[in-house]
Amino acid sequence: MHYELFISLRQIRARKFQTLLSVGAIALAVMVLTVSQALMVGFTGELYNTTVNKLPHVSISPKEGEDYIYLYRTLIEDISKIEGVTAASPFLTGKASFRFKTNSRNAELKGVVPLQENYINSIEADMVEGNFRELEFSRNTVVIGSKLADKLEVKLGDSVDVSFPNANPLSLRVVGTFHTGSPLDESLTYTSLDTAQEFYNISDVVNGISVRLEDFTRDREIAAEIGKTGYKAKGWTETNPAILRTIAIESTSNNVVLGLIVVIASFGVVSTLNLSVIGATSQIGMLRAMGATVSSIRTIFILQSGILGLAGALVGTLTGIVIALAIGQYEMPAASSELYGGLTTIPIIIRVGDILVIIIAVFLLNLIAGIYPAQQAAKLDPVKAISSR
Repeated sequence: MHYELFISLRQIRARKFQTLLSVGAIALAVMVLTVSQALMVGFTGELYNTTVNKLPHVSISPKEGEDYIYLYRTLIEDISKIEGVTAASPFLTGKASFRFKTNSRNAELKGVVPLQENYINSIEADMVEGNFRELEFSRNTVVIGSKLADKLEVKLGDSVDVSFPNANPLSLRVVGTFHTGSPLDESLTYTSLDTAQEFYNISDVVNGISVRLEDFTRDREIAAEIGKTGYKAKGWTETNPAILRTIAIESTSNNVVLGLIVVIASFGVVSTLNLSVIGATSQIGMLRAMGATVSSIRTIFILQSGILGLAGALVGTLTGIVIALAIGQYEMPAASSELYGGLTTIPIIIRVGDILVIIIAVFLLNLIAGIYPAQQAAKLDPVKAISSR
């Protein structure tokens, strides 16, 4: 194959303009593919960070016909022994009405064990004021979302009146505010589990347990194992299917569009090789007359297609990586940052595996695309080819 490769390279060098056009077309398509893939992976990762990582991977609720989980400490011990479970946090949650001066809002009051709850949703990372762990050390305290704090016009240290039908009214001191960039900032508040039990006037029980897993993709498997205890257990993919649908739709549409772009670029290589066959007809005839086989002629043109595809893929991926990294440095305006959940920069993730797949896929696609012009060249009659002008 040495002389076939030599001839292929010589043909590519001889037609510099056509070579540049072919490599440029492929590189442009691969560049778009690389940037788009980095953006899609980045936004998907951001979606997971702002949703899945803020949700319990598995949620446990009381047995059929019961309102509460009574022996929740024993249940947590049993759950913690399951392989893949990293944390479990009990909670007692319900509706409550918050009033400060003339402002009032309804929100969820969630009683938790602060240390264990932080393992589930990393709430301490979202704190903008105060200390989440103070709930553990101070009675009758509350941590509220930033938007709820704005609407109530409360500040750190203020006391809000909390009430609800059939509940014991309490005055809770605000010891912190959090900001997740999601609707929870307006609808969720945290207090200690003891305070919630006092507010709802119930004994040492909870109405749910949140579980975090080492691998969040195993949520249904772990939920099924926990379900054997008799308690209801659901994974995040079952309770929040909209997240999966969003990712699947974005991924599918992105892959279809980008696949079409690469196919169009590959047709550019086919066109270039067809012109090469026409322009090199007499040379092909001379090669045949000198003893080159049909297989060798076919190999020469397939090699040209592969070399052009590989060159275009390498140039395109390198250019795409540079552009993607530049996009990742762009700082979003304050208004847009608030609109998109607190994003300050465009999320970009470049994975080595994705780059290798793109390069290999484009190379193979161009090899396949080169089969037709290579076959046409191999079919040329040597006598007619030599006599052609």
